[in-house]
Amino acid sequence: MNTPLQNQLRLEQPIAIANWLYFVAAMVFIMVVVGGITRLTESGLSITEWQLITGALPPLSEAAWWIEFEKYKQIPEYIEINGPAGMTLTEFKFIYFWEWVHRLWGRLIGLAFALPLAWFVLKRAIPTGFGWRLGVLFVLGGMQGAIGWWMVTSGLAERTDVSHFRLATHLLMALFIMGTLVWTALDLRSYARGETKHARLTLFGGIVLVVLFLQLLFGAYTAGLNAGYISKTWPLMTTNSLIPHGIDWTSNTWHTLNNDPVVIHFIHRSWAWVTVIFLIVLARRIRQQSRAASAAIHSTYGLQILLGIATLVTSVNIVFAVLHQAVGALVVVAAVWGVHLLSRRPKQVV
Repeated sequence: MNTPLQNQLRLEQPIAIANWLYFVAAMVFIMVVVGGITRLTESGLSITEWQLITGALPPLSEAAWWIEFEKYKQIPEYIEINGPAGMTLTEFKFIYFWEWVHRLWGRLIGLAFALPLAWFVLKRAIPTGFGWRLGVLFVLGGMQGAIGWWMVTSGLAERTDVSHFRLATHLLMALFIMGTLVWTALDLRSYARGETKHARLTLFGGIVLVVLFLQLLFGAYTAGLNAGYISKTWPLMTTNSLIPHGIDWTSNTWHTLNNDPVVIHFIHRSWAWVTVIFLIVLARRIRQQSRAASAAIHSTYGLQILLGIATLVTSVNIVFAVLHQAVGALVVVAAVWGVHLLSRRPKQVV
């Protein structure tokens, strides 16, 4: 039989781990926001090398800045766009700053996850069944760094920007990691309340997440292809119609769906309403379990719609665009919270 102290530790340790995961998820959220700023300021290709240790520091002298600038001058973005526009060293420092912050924050997230994880492992504080999940999250974090560099390399040789497929992979992986952190933290808090079995995804919950995934995917495509500039009118597009005209569907439909900026823009703004319908149903289903979670879902998708409209009618104003990406990440958190509530098993008394 467990002593009172053992029972107290059994409850406190999962909560401590859950709070740590919430903190890391918040750091990932900030990373998503900084990533949006980096993309919108066209800063992502300013650092042309990946140096895990020495790259943590920016250039510390004027000579070092000129060396970095000369490296940047070798890539197509400078040769075809910024060079002819007369980019100065001061302007280069601006875009370098955002990419450096983005990479530095990624390193800090790695430390914020790895060091406490090692501590909890040494203290044997991780409850049964959670160790492998934390290990997978650690691996995913490392993969995300590699995916980020893989994305950057797509814009260093033949393109003036990064591949929208690789950008989508990078963004969606970040959101997946953030959502998984939140889900695991929710499971840990349930465990601390005496629920020994983890939440299991329901059919409807899975459908909601798939619908949301598609919206996020086409949102990432829209960002990567600058498709947000296609139309600045709402609800009609520039053709004065809800559905754009002149799209060739006779050649390769799959290629068109994944590469045509007009089609992608249209799908992103249209699929949003399908996503909203599913989120409304989810919010209604969990309302009795948690009014807070239900309200979070309603408020985030509502704000996201307004920000999406504001972004396109202002021709992708950077403030609205960054807020649109930030609230999109909050929609993911709210949806994960709701689906987790929907997926909870009956309480097991131990």
